[in-house]
Amino acid sequence: MKTVRMNTNLGAITLELDDTLAPNTVTNFLRYVTEGFYSGTLFHRVMKGFMIQWGWLEPGMIDKKWHHPIEHEGANGLKNTRGTIAMARTNDPHSATSQFFINTVDNDFLDFTRPSGMGWGYAVFWKVTEGMEVVDAIERVPTTRRAGHDDVPRDDIIIESVEVVA
Repeated sequence: MKTVRMNTNLGAITLELDDTLAPNTVTNFLRYVTEGFYSGTLFHRVMKGFMIQWGWLEPGMIDKKWHHPIEHEGANGLKNTRGTIAMARTNDPHSATSQFFINTVDNDFLDFTRPSGMGWGYAVFWKVTEGMEVVDAIERVPTTRRAGHDDVPRDDIIIESVEVVA
């Protein structure tokens, strides 16, 4: 297990990462962490009763350049339950790059069921261990439409830094 601490302008969130069940996903995430990629990025999608997402936009809705997509690891047995962290992706199951989300409720419809269509689900790579009150505060912020994106926090929620702590 690896542990990272994400410092936001609303408080800190500590994440435990399962490098046994999701080794490639954790390696990918840690690559972005050690490069400082997430520092200064926004929580750009906040959906009450669903999830909060970040990982590719800076203030002003400016794209950051990410690395190549990774292979989907959704068949690892981890579930999209409240407080878990999972890969965001397009309709292509093997398209995840730098975007991740924290489930704010149990989202079993996002779980892997089979390697085809919507059955791919979204690959979980573990959970929040401290700071769910920060996650809940982020989930409650007012949102708007900005630069062609829905569910964007009206006031920027910025990831100030992310560091490996164990």
